[in-house]
Formats: sequence, C-alpha cells, structure tokens
Amino acid sequence: MPEGHTLRRLANELDEAFGGRPVRVSSPQGRFAADAAVLDGAELVRADSAGKHLFLEFAGERIIHIHLGLIGHLDVRPAPVPAPVGQVRLRLQNDTAYGDLRGATQCELVTGSRRDEIVAALGPDPLRPDADPERAWRRISRSPRPIGDLLMDQTVLAGVGNVYRAEVLFRHRLDPMRPGRTLRRAQWRAIWEDLVALMAEGVGTGRIDTVRPEHTPDAMGRPPRVDDHGGEVYVYRRTGQPCHVCGATVRTAELGGRNLFWCPRCQRKFRSRALG
Repeated sequence: MPEGHTLRRLANELDEAFGGRPVRVSSPQGRFAADAAVLDGAELVRADSAGKHLFLEFAGERIIHIHLGLIGHLDVRPAPVPAPVGQVRLRLQNDTAYGDLRGATQCELVTGSRRDEIVAALGPDPLRPDADPERAWRRISRSPRPIGDLLMDQTVLAGVGNVYRAEVLFRHRLDPMRPGRTLRRAQWRAIWEDLVALMAEGVGTGRIDTVRPEHTPDAMGRPPRVDDHGGEVYVYRRTGQPCHVCGATVRTAELGGRNLFWCPRCQRKFRSRALG
C-alpha cells in the first residue's frame, strides 16, 4: 500500500498539472460517471493529502476523496491524451496533462464537512504542517499494544506504512514488540522528528531511503539494493540478510496482519524493569 509520502507527492503533481484551472473530468470505466459529469469543466482549486487519503477540491467545495488501497495508482502524464486503457475509474485532463486513476479502494464525491470528518479521524500526519505529535503521544503513552503495531494504526499516526514503520524503529534501536506505554516522551519525539525528515525526503525523491551516510552502498562497498520498492533500507524486506550495522541476521514475523522486519541484535527484546 502506498505510504503517506506517495500521496503527498501525488497531490503536488496534481496541483502542478491541474491546479487553478478548469479540468475535464470523466470516468471511462463508468463507476464514477455521474459524479464526474457534475465536476466536468470545473476548476480544481487544490489537491491535498492526509495520511493515505487524497482529496481533490473543486470549485463549490466539491471534493473527490480517493484512497488507493493496496493496488490503486493515479498516474499523471503530459499531453497528448491517449484513449483510455484498462479500468480507468477517473480521468482528469486539460490541454497539457492527464491523470488516470485505476484500482483504488475509494473514489467518491464528498462535501467539505465530510472531508473534515475523515481527516479528524486520522492521527497526526508527519507531512502536514498542522500536525500535532502530542495527539499521537497521548494514545501511545497509554497503550499496552506493541509500538510496531501502533505506528501502523492510522488513527494513531497517519501516513506511516510498513516500510517507514520498520525503518524508523531500527534507526532508534527499538524493539517493535515494546509496549507503547513504556516509551519515554523523548523517544517518541525523536521518532516523530525522524519521520518528518524521512518522509519529506521521500516526497522529494519518490522513494524511501533510510540508511545513514555511513551505510550507503558506496560507503560500505556493497551492491545497491535491488527491489521493486526501491530505496536503501536497513531491515525492510531483508529477511535472512546480514544487518548493515552489526551483521546479525534480519528477521521477520507477522504483527497486525503485516510482515514486521527487525534486527534482533540492534533492536534487543525489551524487558521491563518492573519485571525484574
């Protein structure tokens, strides 16, 4: 599933291609045809994202709410505009560009108040300037759930997916199974600030790179990572390979229905002092 940086980058691309101008809106597949007809020719005021949700606001406070889900994608390309290929749920176009949406879990026309309800139900998004990390801390600091589970809960923290979850915990040497309520506030703030920086970099580059300068392929004399997700990482999808830092074997297990990756030496099992 695309993580928050992908949606923010996509919102920026849509703003650049269509923002402030009338847009032709259609639904070649037909599933969004009635709502597309209502919007066709209207001005796209702005595109925005919150966590893994995308919002396209048209004049008159009419908003397309999109959630890409596991396989959805919205490709923005320069003109000329070709005939639609495949199941195109939504097409946006003008004289210079077009965007085709396929495979999304959600594509619906909503009001401004409904958009606000969706955003309010999410945790703070590290990519939004109005985000309040204390909202997430209040949930984390009271929860017995593993921190690796909490970071993926979109009502706790919005936009973080499996890659950023695994990598930020490794970067801070935290056991993914450590109960949230055992974290110190300073540890949470360090995690938050790291996510803000890492995800902002992901918006700029379009990929997730989490290794520090001393652990890049050039610095270590190792081959670059080859993976369809791209980017240089410490543990994500590196099961059975040696840790770049300590050489221990990277492990994986299931947590919250998703594969979790960690280094058992760098991220030693948490043992509460209360248990002796």
